[in-house]
Amino acid sequence: MKKQKNENKAGKLKVIPLGGMEQIGMNIAAIEYEDSIIVVDCGLAFPTDDMLGIDLVIPDVTYLKQNISKVKGFVITHGHEDHIGALPYILQQVNVPVYGTKLTIGLINNKLKEHNMLKNTKRKVVKHGQSINLGCFRVEFIKVNHSIVDACALAIFSPAGILLHTGDFKIDYTPVFGEPADLQRLAELGKKGVLAMLCESTNATKPGFTMSERTVGKTFDTIFNEHRNNRILVATFASNVDRVRQIINSAHKYGRKVVIEGRSMVNVIGTATELGYIKIPEGTLIDIDQLKNYKPEQTVLITTGSQGEAMAALSRMASGLHKKVSIRPKDVVILSSHPIPGNEKAVAHVINELSMKGAEVIHEDTHVSGHACQEEIKLMYSLVKPKYAIPIHGEYHHRMANKNIALEMGIPKENIIMMNSGDVVELSEDSWHNAGRVQAGSILVDGLGVGDVGNIVLRDRQNLAQNGIIIIVLTLEKYSGQLLAGPDIVSRGFVYVRESEDLMDEAKKVVLDAVEDCLYHHVNDWGKIKNIIRDSLSDFLWKKMKRNPMILPIIMEVE
Repeated sequence: MKKQKNENKAGKLKVIPLGGMEQIGMNIAAIEYEDSIIVVDCGLAFPTDDMLGIDLVIPDVTYLKQNISKVKGFVITHGHEDHIGALPYILQQVNVPVYGTKLTIGLINNKLKEHNMLKNTKRKVVKHGQSINLGCFRVEFIKVNHSIVDACALAIFSPAGILLHTGDFKIDYTPVFGEPADLQRLAELGKKGVLAMLCESTNATKPGFTMSERTVGKTFDTIFNEHRNNRILVATFASNVDRVRQIINSAHKYGRKVVIEGRSMVNVIGTATELGYIKIPEGTLIDIDQLKNYKPEQTVLITTGSQGEAMAALSRMASGLHKKVSIRPKDVVILSSHPIPGNEKAVAHVINELSMKGAEVIHEDTHVSGHACQEEIKLMYSLVKPKYAIPIHGEYHHRMANKNIALEMGIPKENIIMMNSGDVVELSEDSWHNAGRVQAGSILVDGLGVGDVGNIVLRDRQNLAQNGIIIIVLTLEKYSGQLLAGPDIVSRGFVYVRESEDLMDEAKKVVLDAVEDCLYHHVNDWGKIKNIIRDSLSDFLWKKMKRNPMILPIIMEVE
């Protein structure tokens, strides 16, 4: 023990979350000791409703770029988008090796292939129970259960003590594939002494235990048995390999052919099959073009779109836009997922569209969570016995619920550390303290543009969406400043011009008066002229209609 205290004087262990602390998603944390940094996960978040036109949200890794010489690698807990989705973008800025289990690296390879980055990125597959050395850290990958196979908790050994990062986990004693979580190893680490545990909080508000994934398999069997004369479509998360495996088993049992539809579903299931995580009975899988060769009741479609995403396969089927599959009366559609917070409206919309086409929609008891509820989080605390508890992965109320569990489990209030993205906490055996902040936040991805859309552009988009735009075009002579043409007014998203001709004529007169007033007073500065036009028209429209569109004057000059 004395030796460890001497080591503590040499340096402090820093925990720096760069995402995953204010929302579900975009999970990424830097762990630092002197000249070594390892990064746990590198996830994306999906845009909120007010992020108009944004495709993805990725973390700001300025701190990693500034300290690139210290960064030894990314260690990835599992293959969900909110843990691996930002890697293709971040590896272009922070090109260090990536370590993960077999399926996780397989899914990362898919992403890197799409971005032509396979050649210049080093990846290494690590087995459960194995350790890797990165700088002054040793990282051990510990088996846990989750809604994707090959998930891990990470034991991070440092000169200051052991950190345990749970990743996303649940305790499933009867998993569909592989072994239950390695509770024995977690208990051994607890006996050895764990300095701090970073524990996920997604389901910390929910009492009891999360049901085993196998219970869903029984539900599918019952539904397949009760609907022998209907075509069945199942929408679920592409990454839930165990769920897809159980659907395929039920389809095979009842003599049905299976079609897998949706790009992400095809990618993930293809990778999982190649790596041996799904064994599809021979002759079960058919191509979507072969559907017409079978009676509807002989087929099952497994598809993406359980969250109501507009471009996913199920949404396109529901709205009649899918080229190869139309929803028919008597179809049975199973939604095998809970709506992610914020997606409830989109999911309800898809359910309504399916119901209007005569389909029966089943969404009760067809899903179990991949995240630990309160009793499993308690089990984790009782096994690991950390000195410090750091709730991670969730909105504030999720993390507060996790804090309350830690208090119940006997961890002193002063040893529970509530962090925000960008906070730096220094830990030692004796104490912890807040060591300031680093730059952290969200980078918006729009098409091929990364970070070129910021708060000002988003504000303009919101303004355009809410109020519309008026463009004023006029032509001035270069030397005399005389008005040669215009002003012409173009309106988009403000009023329908053909039905508002009087308003447009009045607006044109207001602009003309403003321009003539400028010319009369010899105002030659175009910036000033534009501002005067903008202010005059804005006042007029507000008094007339109580509306505030974006006004964009354009002045052209001719000699």
